[in-house]
Amino acid sequence: MPITAYEIETLLRAGFPNGKITVEGDDGAHFAAEVIDESFRGKNRVQQQRAVYAALKGAMDGNNGALHALALTTKAPE
Repeated sequence: MPITAYEIETLLRAGFPNGKITVEGDDGAHFAAEVIDESFRGKNRVQQQRAVYAALKGAMDGNNGALHALALTTKAPE
């Protein structure tokens, strides 16, 4: 079942309640997201992206996932 940008944003806001989150895309499968959150400070990019995938609660898990592709930008606030 396709997922919406709103649903992705809702999951990310639950995982990063104080973060600045932007989600773009509307084809139901391909999206771009930017997550800026203090919890990323001192973490490398892989650790940051793993945290985002965890917040998505399985939306990207193989054939069961509704989200096919996510271009992801993560960083700590400046």
